[in-house]
Amino acid sequence: MEKTAAVASLSALAHEGRLDIFRLLVRAGPGGMAAGDIASATGSPASTLSSNLNILNHAGLVSSRRDGRSIIYAAGYDSMGELLAFLMEDCCAGNPQICAPLVALASGACSAEGRRC
Repeated sequence: MEKTAAVASLSALAHEGRLDIFRLLVRAGPGGMAAGDIASATGSPASTLSSNLNILNHAGLVSSRRDGRSIIYAAGYDSMGELLAFLMEDCCAGNPQICAPLVALASGACSAEGRRC
């Protein structure tokens, strides 16, 4: 991941509402959630939700697809993985014990959700 893309992703997540939406979509899994369900779960007004989803989409952190009359949003797991890898790239400085707790946390979260990370 290039630094400019990392900054765009981090900037998109540096807002309480957008971070809540992103984390909700990560928990929802690859199937995603309908915009109305996201609004209900987060208590976001439609215009605010639309703006926040648009910002997350432009950063590559969410994708959308139409399903009948609904728009389904899903977390961009590939982009999330690239961002996490970028952040951890220089983490260990030759000392893998530093990052071991993060690796264990990620492995446990993926296993608990039945997802491949």
